Parts: sequence; C-alpha cells; structure tokens
Amino acid sequence: MKRILALLLSLLLIAAFALAVGCQKAPEKPAEAPAPAPAPAPAPAPAPENAPAPAPAPAPAPGK
Repeated sequence: MKRILALLLSLLLIAAFALAVGCQKAPEKPAEAPAPAPAPAPAPAPAPENAPAPAPAPAPAPGK
C-alpha cells in the first residue's frame, strides 16, 4: 500500500512540475513610448493685398 501511495505522490509531483514549467507566463515587454508628434507648421503671414486696411486717423477737433 505504501508503494502505491509513493507512486501516486511521485506522479502527482511530476505532473505539477510539468504544468508549472509548461504554463509559465511569457515575460512582458515594456510598452514603447509613442513618438512625439511634430510641431504644427506656423500659419503663413497674410499677403499685403489681403492685409486689413489700417484704421483711419481720428479727425482733428474743431477749434472754437
């Protein structure tokens, strides 16, 4: 009877080691940091013909 119990326990131990080795979790790779987005290009300056007209100078106050 002791031989049967020893045989069963040894088989159980072998099976446990086989499962432990076979089901190992794969090492996790660190997530790559996303590349920074390039800065947006500055808006072009308006062409002189499309530039807003300058504000007119205020009229001089009438003298009394």
